Amino acid sequence: MEIKTTEIPGLLIIEPSVFGDARGYFMETYSVQVFAENNLNITFVQDNESMSNRGVIRGLHYQLEPWAQAKLVRVIQGSVFDVALDLRKDSPTFGKWHGIVLSGENKKQFFVPRGFAHGFAVLENNTIFAYKCDNFYKPAFERGISFNDSNLAVQWPINVNDAIISEKDKNNPIMDLAEFNFKM
Repeated sequence: MEIKTTEIPGLLIIEPSVFGDARGYFMETYSVQVFAENNLNITFVQDNESMSNRGVIRGLHYQLEPWAQAKLVRVIQGSVFDVALDLRKDSPTFGKWHGIVLSGENKKQFFVPRGFAHGFAVLENNTIFAYKCDNFYKPAFERGISFNDSNLAVQWPINVNDAIISEKDKNNPIMDLAEFNFKM
């Protein structure tokens, strides 16, 4: 398992070692030991999975402190363009986003620490998205930022005018009007 940094502190790309043969493949998707060796002392408490079709955008979602969540996200089948937005007010990259294609084929994972909004655009039908969280879902603390905030200028690789978006996500405020309480 190789852990790579991004230009945003704390946001990591994880590339598992994949061992394939005539039967298929095997890979380790998470190791508390590898995380600890990389100073990622996180206890995941919940696993989630969703299935979506091409053209869906989910996000940008987060939970306020004290129920903020770090996430380890991956795609089991299909592909997404995954985005994390830094909402840590004292971060040198506050308001910056990073996007990456995650797919069942490339097997990459994205570690999104607490203090980030997260979302994704689905690039293939029947995409299965899975993620671990280090805190429980608390609806009263759930917040969102508009996926198409022009000040953020996320470069979604699908036509956002034709995207399939929940009513809740359509009504998320732009970042300048959003509530968040994160520090590094």
